[in-house]
Amino acid sequence: MTTPLPRHLRRLPGQNAVVTGASGAFGSATVAVLRHLGVNVVGLDRKAAPGVVECDITDDAQVRQAMAEALDRLGGTLDLLIHYAGVGPAVDIGGEPDVHVHQALEVNLLGSWRVTAAAMPALLNTRGRVVLTSSLLAHLQLPFAGAYTVSKRALAAYADCLRAEYGSHVGVTTVYPGYVDTPIHDSSRATGVALDGLVPAERERDTVMSVVRAAGARRAPRDVASTALGTAALHLTRHFPGTTEQIVSLQVGLLLADGAFGDAEIAQGLHERHRGTVRPAAS
Repeated sequence: MTTPLPRHLRRLPGQNAVVTGASGAFGSATVAVLRHLGVNVVGLDRKAAPGVVECDITDDAQVRQAMAEALDRLGGTLDLLIHYAGVGPAVDIGGEPDVHVHQALEVNLLGSWRVTAAAMPALLNTRGRVVLTSSLLAHLQLPFAGAYTVSKRALAAYADCLRAEYGSHVGVTTVYPGYVDTPIHDSSRATGVALDGLVPAERERDTVMSVVRAAGARRAPRDVASTALGTAALHLTRHFPGTTEQIVSLQVGLLLADGAFGDAEIAQGLHERHRGTVRPAAS
């Protein structure tokens, strides 16, 4: 005897979905869960794979072509678009915006925008749904994560604007995962400024199931965190930004006093400023 699906997932079987970042940790797991639930899924990713169309979402022409191919595989209709594609470079926010900053904005913000625009006619036809994956770091300013934070906060603003203009016909949900140990952190680790231990860790399945539940809900939820602690953190960071900044400043000060990031070249200026050896120039 087949066990019936929970009520919040019953709308999913038979739907057609496109998932970006489909070869990554979140994306591949979500694709597997959706297919298990009876959803027809085509992925988009720079790494092609079975059921995944190769696509660089920073390229306008590739996005249009890949979305056309995905829709063709899905029989021309689309009910659900899920965004995971993203990068997380380590940068000095006081420095000039370099190639890593431009990549973060191109992938995390404009890539999602491009793909959504390409999918919008199909989504309007079905009164479909868009799920955008932002981050708790969108409202939590941690050292060297500035490019990621700016791009993810901008992505949340894009979701809000999309909801305002298209929400009568297309559901829009923003998901805010916390820190999850996936390859997106390889860049900061290689630079010597990993975020491990700075914020509470979450599991990959927390994010995946939050996205799936948002996709299956009768009405698209507006903002979703992955855990109860994440929900509390989202509330704190959005509604009490001054308090959040004070907490982060205290924690960063304690970490620097213990020698955190001491071997990272990118962190030398922060260490000097923390010690008070670098002062603003006299006016």
